[in-house]
Amino acid sequence: MSAADATAPPAKSQGGSEEQADGAKRPLSGEKAQRIIDAMRHSVAKRGTTGSTFDHVSREAGVSRGLLHYYFGTKEQLLVEAVRRDGEVRLERLQAQIATAKTADDLIEAMVQNLQETVREDPDFLTLVFELFTLSRRNEDIAAEYAALIRRTREQVAGLLDAAQREGVLHLHAEPEAIAEILFSIADGFALRMLSEPDRDFSASIDAGVTAVRALLAD
Repeated sequence: MSAADATAPPAKSQGGSEEQADGAKRPLSGEKAQRIIDAMRHSVAKRGTTGSTFDHVSREAGVSRGLLHYYFGTKEQLLVEAVRRDGEVRLERLQAQIATAKTADDLIEAMVQNLQETVREDPDFLTLVFELFTLSRRNEDIAAEYAALIRRTREQVAGLLDAAQREGVLHLHAEPEAIAEILFSIADGFALRMLSEPDRDFSASIDAGVTAVRALLAD
């Protein structure tokens, strides 16, 4: 492949967005990839998806615009990749916490801690997720990508719950995937409300949520 191939502008799709000419997803890893992901996160949090052009992201990441086109094709695909990579990191962290849980209450406490830390320390990630959801309502390709992310994450958490049950840490009162769906629904709702009212004390609401979740996870 020539240098011209790597930097040539992608073909236009029927919907008018820019796409890779061959439709392939090319892997990008390492420190440069992380710079790009971080730049996209910051840009979306500041400007939204519409305002986050490859020009903005490439400048902040210190890479060429052509490199973004080559590896991601569109800013929408870059947004998907940013959410996917951040989600994997958070899931690994949750998995490590669950591995040390001795009781259902330990597991619930770990999930609550994750939620509170994310809202407090990394609201940009939540903005990415909500932006991706909004975009998925208008773009069929992104809708399929978003659904795949949701499905994969749900299945992974369901697997963690099932393993915890087999190890005697907790007792599930419904199918693992159903409980995982409930957990994500509660967390997503709390995250949206906590970001919308940052000065409100959500302690009582979180305690009520914990009571509801405990009914699904413990005897």
